[in-house]
Amino acid sequence: MDTKELLKKVRKIEIKTRRLSNHVFGGEYHSTFKGRGMTFSEVRGYQFGDDVRSIDWNVTARYNEPFVKVFEEERELTMMLVVDVSGSELFGSKEQFKKEVITEIAAILAFSATQNNDKIGLLLFSDKPELFIPPKKGRSHVLRIIRELLEFEPTGKETNLAEALKYVSNLIKKKAIIFILSDFLTDDYSHTLKILSGKHDVTGIRVYDEREQSIPNVGLVQMLDRESGELIMVNTGSKSVRNAYGAYFQDRENYFRDSFSKSGAGMLSTMVGESYVKKLLGYFKTRG
Repeated sequence: MDTKELLKKVRKIEIKTRRLSNHVFGGEYHSTFKGRGMTFSEVRGYQFGDDVRSIDWNVTARYNEPFVKVFEEERELTMMLVVDVSGSELFGSKEQFKKEVITEIAAILAFSATQNNDKIGLLLFSDKPELFIPPKKGRSHVLRIIRELLEFEPTGKETNLAEALKYVSNLIKKKAIIFILSDFLTDDYSHTLKILSGKHDVTGIRVYDEREQSIPNVGLVQMLDRESGELIMVNTGSKSVRNAYGAYFQDRENYFRDSFSKSGAGMLSTMVGESYVKKLLGYFKTRG
């Protein structure tokens, strides 16, 4: 992808996702993810209806009229986007690949965090951590994250989510908001997820394609395994093959749901072609 084309794609995603974060998700994000507590802001004169427990007695005595302490939420938080860039994300039977949907969701989350003056960091992973961008604030930082999501070429093609979660857990010490974006077509991450969720506010966003759920009967088909690079002939006319295909997907989905539920982490799933906006809003409102 040349520079001109890349900048055009970044701008297109910014326009689409920033509008959504500004008008739809900004308030929901703020109410869902709270700050670290309340911090003193100022002292002002007492007004009818103020809580008498907030009266500053020292200032009141000095000026011989009532004053109250005003507190505000200490908002600054850190968001980490942990994004799967393994080969399986380059699959799509509709207008978009899973990777493109993940990029849009990550951009919305990042711009929502920016609205609230929070820091945003990024970890791209395949079968190993591929790229880490430390948390920072600002629009230019979010645009850099979008550029990496669009153009980064991983050296690995397979998936090792457990290794990525361990990497984040060792790196981010203070409590953070962590979104894991993947198709979760893997397992053996339940234990590491539980450890991470004990320290941070974790949400898994699972993006999948309709054709991963079931395969139609279209006879003998040559298929490419995006992660191994292997070309295989599949007899879709065989009922047992179709059943095994569907069972594999269902097993991965069940593992995802069980792992996140038992670890106390949040989760949501969206299919390519569905409205992920409605899914995200519903999740935020449930959490808020």
